Amino acid sequence: MYSKISKFLFIFLLLGSSAGCLASPADSLYLTIDELFRLGTENSLKIQADLMKESIAHEQSQTARTPRLPDLQIGLKGGIVGQPIVFQRGLSSPTYPDIPDWMQNYAVDFTQPLYQGGKIHYSIRKADLQKSVASLQTATDRADVKLSLLEQYMSLFSLYRQHDVLTRNIEESERRLKDIRQMKKEGLITNNDVLRSEMQLTNDRLSLTETENSIILVSQQLNILLGIDENRLLLPDTTLLYRAVALEQYDDYVAQACMNDPAIRLLREQTEVARNDVRLAKAANLPNVSLYASNTLARPISRTMVDMYNNNWNIGLSVSYPLSSLYKNNHKIKESKLAVTLSQNTEEQKIQQIKVNVRTAYLRHREALQQVEALKLSVKQAQENYRIMQNRYLSQLAILTDLLDANSVRLNAELQLTSARTRVIFTYYQLERACGRL
Repeated sequence: MYSKISKFLFIFLLLGSSAGCLASPADSLYLTIDELFRLGTENSLKIQADLMKESIAHEQSQTARTPRLPDLQIGLKGGIVGQPIVFQRGLSSPTYPDIPDWMQNYAVDFTQPLYQGGKIHYSIRKADLQKSVASLQTATDRADVKLSLLEQYMSLFSLYRQHDVLTRNIEESERRLKDIRQMKKEGLITNNDVLRSEMQLTNDRLSLTETENSIILVSQQLNILLGIDENRLLLPDTTLLYRAVALEQYDDYVAQACMNDPAIRLLREQTEVARNDVRLAKAANLPNVSLYASNTLARPISRTMVDMYNNNWNIGLSVSYPLSSLYKNNHKIKESKLAVTLSQNTEEQKIQQIKVNVRTAYLRHREALQQVEALKLSVKQAQENYRIMQNRYLSQLAILTDLLDANSVRLNAELQLTSARTRVIFTYYQLERACGRL
């Protein structure tokens, strides 16, 4: 309940403090991180292409199974029979027998592969492995898309916080300028302090305008990627900044990464594809066994040329052995074995890279957590320093430069704290991505 109240309170204050410069609530859209990931993956052209590749791989897997099915052919021949010449003594005394002018031939042939040396089996296995590879590629790209979207989403946190801080700073600068002008009328200070305060206020207003434009641009970029109207102003879930994020043991992260990371699983599948190619290459050296059957109905009878139909059928077993493969296929087998070694090497390189990525993400995340705690104290100190310096200035115990410097330190400290909190969330998801859990 508290998080919902704080969420809507933040939206109200944000839209109210912008003084109408940003979009109205009707033109804005509150976007949670779950919705960000859902819309981002649904509308990503890269993931859509991956899904199409998965469909193609599925059809290829089904196609690889078709050689198991029998071959069935139906044939029809019809044509004119030329006049034969029969020589009864050498090449002399030719005779011209009376034969039909039309021939017909109807045939049905059936062939069922029984054994192909494993070529069919390993072709099916290769297609299934490639289907799994396509699925893992989709998972890898989906994690990358999420992390890319998150980076832009996190920038909205900083921009909105910067907008809020600058708005409050402008309001305070306006009040301070009013007090300074009153002090000028009373002759307590010179006109130089008024001019410097006005210049500082102008700079703050320019910074606010720049921040508002950045919010609009980042929102538009995300809207395009998420399939949302480009003119909608996105409002991030600010409660995410205060979510407790605990660190696990480093070794646990590494173990999960080596087991679950889609990229390493993809390489393992590709290594298995390479091993399967070795078996497929060796299968070319084995014999082929098939069952065949056929039936033929023809006229006239081919030997006597009598104008009668003749029907015959046959069934048998066909065995062939490709002797030429013994000397033609050796290099193909060696090539396939080298491809396995290369794939294993790539897999080992990826494991090394994963360990580096996990270590980097782990340390950066821990560093971000420590930075937040340190900056919390800095913000309190900067606020107290500004309060003291403001009282001293109003009591004519400090000059305007000291007050503006104290205000600048306070402003920077607040912005750094927001950036640090944003970095905690981003480094957390980076760690999740490195472990294959995003």
